[in-house]
Amino acid sequence: MKVILLVIDSFGIGALPDASDYGDVGSNTAVGIGKAVGAVQWPNLQAMGLGNIAEMTGELIPGCPPAEKTTAVFGAMRGRSPGKDTTTGHWEMAGIVLDKAFPVFPGDYPSFPEELVNDFISETGVPGILGNKAASGTTIIGELGSEHIESRKPICYTSADSVFQIATHTEIYPVTELYKLCETARKLCDTYNVGRVIARPFEGRPENFKRTSDRHDWSIELPGKTLLDFLKDGGVETVAVGKIGSIFLEQGIDVSHHDTGNEACIRRTLELAREKTDGDRFIFVNLVDTDMIYGHRRDPQGYHDAVARIDAFLPELESLMDEGDIIVITGDHGCDPTFKGTDHTREHVPVLVKTVGSGLRSAEKGSVGIRESFTDLSVTIQSAFGKAPAGEGMPFRIVN
Repeated sequence: MKVILLVIDSFGIGALPDASDYGDVGSNTAVGIGKAVGAVQWPNLQAMGLGNIAEMTGELIPGCPPAEKTTAVFGAMRGRSPGKDTTTGHWEMAGIVLDKAFPVFPGDYPSFPEELVNDFISETGVPGILGNKAASGTTIIGELGSEHIESRKPICYTSADSVFQIATHTEIYPVTELYKLCETARKLCDTYNVGRVIARPFEGRPENFKRTSDRHDWSIELPGKTLLDFLKDGGVETVAVGKIGSIFLEQGIDVSHHDTGNEACIRRTLELAREKTDGDRFIFVNLVDTDMIYGHRRDPQGYHDAVARIDAFLPELESLMDEGDIIVITGDHGCDPTFKGTDHTREHVPVLVKTVGSGLRSAEKGSVGIRESFTDLSVTIQSAFGKAPAGEGMPFRIVN
């Protein structure tokens, strides 16, 4: 048996009840995109019940009405952990609820503590750093890229998330050297409980700098076991695609494919679905482009088209799977490209669960309602493999 979990990064579907605590009242990634483009073209997600979820969380998606009969079980999930970042969202859907949010650095210069900066310079031998503030990655590279090339000082910046990001030109610091800088930064950032350190290599010349596909994330150590550990310990092969391995520090993962970008991850997912295996297999996939390329850059059309590409590959994916195999689609937080600012948004996420070979179901019977925690997904997937669920969460049905 195979279960494939596809995370459409930042695919939110309506502000959470506590969105006011984050300045995110009124955010709705899926609906905002629909309004911006006129009408979405996501027919397979619509048939699965995406429009029904939008109705459940408060506002319809233009072009994606509720289905009278759905091809999947559907619902919405609320994050119980504080925060709205990648690590928090993925960890919670894998069974870990955080007691407090990862700390974020101040947005204005200087963002980073003086001691952290001094230790980073001392331990890496770099001639100093540039940036030291919250910024969009493409913006700060355009702003400081030339000075970085002349000075060899890495561009270090943060965001509204708990991150320490390092951008360097590939001709000044080859990717392997940048990764070493990040490994040092990760060790130093542990003291501050920073969620992630991220490598952001770029290339090109002034006025035409471009980030490469060699981004890499270093997450903070996990506080316990996750869905991946529980399944692996129970004899299920666990396979990670995209940045999943980095988010979970490879913990509980048998095979990790660090593919970059949605197209590479889609190809890998199809390849894995095509493979015949003797035992059970869980495939955990992150599709990052919606967040990284379109959400943060406030590009609703690009975001729409990225989701449309995911939507279009779903029939092929299903055709490669065996009867009884399961496809799960969700998000990890929001990043409404029509909302203010350039940061993540505190939103519900959809959850769509399709069992290959199952028939149509009425919308009423297909609903699992609004779940109070992403952890419900972890225990549901464990139950699908016939395992006694471990960790937090309340399982929901995946077939009628």
